[in-house]
Amino acid sequence: MSTTQSERLRELLEPLVTSQGLDLEEIAVDSVGRKRVLRVVVDSDTGADLDRIAEVSRALSARLDESEAMGEGEYTLEVGTPGAERLLREHRHYVRATGRLVKFQLAEGGELVARILKVDDEGLDLEVPGAKGRKATTRRLGFPDVVRARVQVEFNRKDQKEEGA
Repeated sequence: MSTTQSERLRELLEPLVTSQGLDLEEIAVDSVGRKRVLRVVVDSDTGADLDRIAEVSRALSARLDESEAMGEGEYTLEVGTPGAERLLREHRHYVRATGRLVKFQLAEGGELVARILKVDDEGLDLEVPGAKGRKATTRRLGFPDVVRARVQVEFNRKDQKEEGA
């Protein structure tokens, strides 16, 4: 039996989100003064456009209205996607970030900024940018070597340059 409200909400809402072809990435209930906000983060391999977000938001709202999961008080439901600088926690997050620049905190200490080239069950093949005009190098990084990983915002992404050339 689930003990926290977030776990109970996940059990209630995850099947509905999954039936919409999305993954339930995160649930958080925050109190702001007297107001409560339920934040639901969803995503998929192909992303989630505004129409999909609106559709799943309506479905989640209806399910929550049928249940007692949020209790008697008023709350605001916010449904969105992980955002540009998302943390990578699950294998599927790394797969979705293929081609993106990521900042890794390493178990051995230190940081590494590299582009994900390929993801498999054991780890990642990366392209490490060269410093000061040097060529980029490749590196293999196992998942146990990663403490934390976050996608970096790029204004001039590599794949965008190549398409325009």
